[in-house]
Amino acid sequence: VFPYVFPLLLNPYSETSGIVNYIAAKEGSIDKLKGKKIVVLYHGSPYGKETIPIYELLAQKYGFTVQQIEVPHPGNEQQSQWLTIRRAKPDFVVLRGWGVMNPVALKTAVKVGYPVDHIIGNVWSNSEEDVIPAGDAAKGYTAITTQASGNTYPVVQEIVKTVYGAGKGNLEDKSRIGSVYHNLGIVNGILNVEAIRIAQEKFGHRTLTGDEVRWGFEHLKLDPAKVEALGAKDLFHSINVSWDNHEGEGYVTFQQWDGKKWNVVSDWIAPDWSLLRPIIEKSAEAYAAEKGIKLRTAA
Repeated sequence: VFPYVFPLLLNPYSETSGIVNYIAAKEGSIDKLKGKKIVVLYHGSPYGKETIPIYELLAQKYGFTVQQIEVPHPGNEQQSQWLTIRRAKPDFVVLRGWGVMNPVALKTAVKVGYPVDHIIGNVWSNSEEDVIPAGDAAKGYTAITTQASGNTYPVVQEIVKTVYGAGKGNLEDKSRIGSVYHNLGIVNGILNVEAIRIAQEKFGHRTLTGDEVRWGFEHLKLDPAKVEALGAKDLFHSINVSWDNHEGEGYVTFQQWDGKKWNVVSDWIAPDWSLLRPIIEKSAEAYAAEKGIKLRTAA
């Protein structure tokens, strides 16, 4: 429907499925989800609410109970929500937060006695800024990510050497090197440059048009071997974009906060595309029909 929109690496559908699949892995298998209870604590905004039907669908498919609780913006008061959670005694809480809501959630969870290591954050609840303000309350908290944190990856080391080592760049706080958002910027840089490189291989080494860059993104394919060649092995998994799939494969991993840094605690996990793809296509078709947009049928 949208030829120039590229939610690379992850969208709300695949994020939701990835979190549920991670919980299944922790429990031993997807079958072990049956009978479990999961609470989704979400930000009271369209962003926070958009995964409500996906969690309901996954709960129906896998046999777990889901209770979805709203936190009004900005989220600096959550006592009543966490008392509700304490009474519900869920096996896991998914934190679909934003801004101040995230550290307040962690501190309030500790206050009411809910184990932080059973709270799993989404992509807007996964940065250092979300856990450091919570202090010790954040220890053991786990969050989803499309790219691992840390500064040991060759591409990060090369940037430190050739950019910051030469006195270039505008990063004033060097302690942010290897942080969640710093590494996200590096991964996005890789994806953008590779898409343009692919487009220039087809259209010539010149200034490209917007449509030519779009073509490059729609042919962006980086398998794990190519990712390793770019110095980003284990920083992110891979991506395989096409004209009718502007995300890629949706691989995610999970990191746990130890009080000072994030540590990867899972393998790369894929979403359930056999379930999600028909839903995405149906939603796109409905939107196109409502807005009078002609669906694309070929690259």
